[in-house]
Amino acid sequence: MLEDAPTLPDDPAELRTAAESLVSLVKSQALRIAKLEHELAGHRRHRFGVRSENLDQLALGLEEQEIAAAKADRTASADETEGAAEPKHKPKRRPLPDTLPRNEEVLSPGEACGQCGGALKTLGEDVTEELDYIPGRFVVHRIVRPRKACPCCEAIVQAPLPSRPIERGRPGPGLLAHVLVSKYGDHLPLYRQSQIFERDGIDLERSTLADWVGRSAALLEPLADAVGRHVLAGQAIFADDTPIKMLAPGNGKTMTGRIWTYVRDERPWLGRAPPAAWYQFTVDRKGEHPAKHLAGFKGWMHADGYSGFNELYRSGSAREVACMAHIRRKFVEVFQSEGSVIAEETIKRIAGLYAVEKEARGRRPEERVHLRQQRAVLIFDELETWLAAQLRKISGKSELAKTIRYALNRLPHLRPYLGHGCLEIDNNCAERSLKTAVLGKKNYLFVGSEGGGRSAAIAYTLIGTAKLNGVDPQAWLTDTLGRIADHKINRIDELLPWRYAAAPA
Repeated sequence: MLEDAPTLPDDPAELRTAAESLVSLVKSQALRIAKLEHELAGHRRHRFGVRSENLDQLALGLEEQEIAAAKADRTASADETEGAAEPKHKPKRRPLPDTLPRNEEVLSPGEACGQCGGALKTLGEDVTEELDYIPGRFVVHRIVRPRKACPCCEAIVQAPLPSRPIERGRPGPGLLAHVLVSKYGDHLPLYRQSQIFERDGIDLERSTLADWVGRSAALLEPLADAVGRHVLAGQAIFADDTPIKMLAPGNGKTMTGRIWTYVRDERPWLGRAPPAAWYQFTVDRKGEHPAKHLAGFKGWMHADGYSGFNELYRSGSAREVACMAHIRRKFVEVFQSEGSVIAEETIKRIAGLYAVEKEARGRRPEERVHLRQQRAVLIFDELETWLAAQLRKISGKSELAKTIRYALNRLPHLRPYLGHGCLEIDNNCAERSLKTAVLGKKNYLFVGSEGGGRSAAIAYTLIGTAKLNGVDPQAWLTDTLGRIADHKINRIDELLPWRYAAAPA
C-alpha cells in the first residue's frame, strides 16, 4: 500500500530534492509495471494460446515404459519358441476373428526328395497366421508349410518360415508401420489405437502394441543411424531442441529430457543431397550431448544462442550461424505487449531482409550471394546501426532494451549468411522439424524412460525424413520392415527413403 504523501517543504532546495526523488520513484515503478505487463502478456499467450487436454497419464506412462522394455529385450525375446511358456508380463495372445479375410500362401518343399529323388507324401502341415494391416482394413496372411516325408529315405522335409519383422510374432510389416506412423506421425497414443482396433473386432492390448513398437525401433535403429551419418556429411546443418517430460524412476514424478534435431536441407540452394532430419533423445540439456552427437561434423551450424553449443564453436568443428527468427520473435513479443514504435520499426526492417530471401530461394549459391550483397547487406548494416542508436535513447532496464541488446549480440553471428549461398537467414528448418515432437508430447505427455525416448527419436527420424522427401512414411516403412531383417547391415543405405522414392513401382 502506498502511504499518504508527506507535506511538501517550503525550502526550494528541499523541494527540488523531493521532486527528484519522486521522479526517480516514478521511473522505477514505470519500469517495473512495464516488465510485469510484458510477463503477463507472455503468460496469457502461453495459457490461452494452447488448449490443454486431460489424458490417462497412468496408461501413457505404462505405454512408454513397455516400449523401452521391448526395445531392450528384442534380441533375447527372439529366441523364445512359439509354444514355450511365456513370462507373466507378456500380453496374452487371443485368437484372430474368423470374419477377417485371409490370404493363403503355401510354401511347399516340392514333390521329390532332395536327397534320393523319391516322391514325397504329405504328413500334415503347420499354419502360421500373421495379422497385417492394409490402409483401411485388416487382412490375415496364412503361411501354410506342408510337412512331407520321403518313403525311400524316411526323411521329413518342410519349407522354412520366411523372415518376419518380429520373430515368432504375429504382426505383419504393414500393421507395424501403421502403428508406428499413427503414434509418432499422427500423434495417436497406443491406448487410443487399441480402442480403435477394438471397433474393428481386433483385440490388441496397449501392452502388445508397446511391445511391437519397441521391437520395431530396435530393428530400425541402424537405418536411423544411417540417416544421422547422411545429415552430418552436409556442409551446413540446422540444430535445435525441445523439452519433453520423462517419467523419473521410483517416485512416479517426471523430469525434463530433451529431443534434439539436426536437419540437412539443401533444397533452397538447389543442392543435390536429399533432405533428412536426425533426432536424438537425452535426459538433460548438457552441452556434452550435442558435442557427442556432432562428433566428426565439419561445417556451418544454424542454431539459437544456446551456450551448450559454444564448445563446438571453440573447437572449430562447427561454425555458428545465428537465427533471425529468434531475434524477430522477441521484438514481436515487445510490440504485442507494449505497442513499442521502435519494436514495430525493427520488425519492418527485418521484413525487408526476408523479402530478399524470398527472391533468393530456389537459386544457385552464387546467385543467392550476389542478390544478398546487392540488396540485403545495406539493410543489415542499417539495422545494426539503427538498433545501437535506439538503445542509447531508452532506459537500459526496459524489456525493449534487453531485446535490442540480444539482437546486437546475435547479429554478428548471423552475418556469415550474407556471403555464403548455402546458408539461410534463420533456423526455421530445425524448428519446423520439431513440430512433430511438440505435437506428440501434448498427446502422450511424457516418455516412460530413456529407452522410450530413444525409440521415439528413431521413429521421428525415419518418419520425418520420409516426409521431407515426399515419401509416404507408412508405405515406405511397410516395405522396409518386410525387408530389413534379411538385409545386409553394410548395405543399409539401400533402404533409405529417397532410394525407395527413386525405385521403380
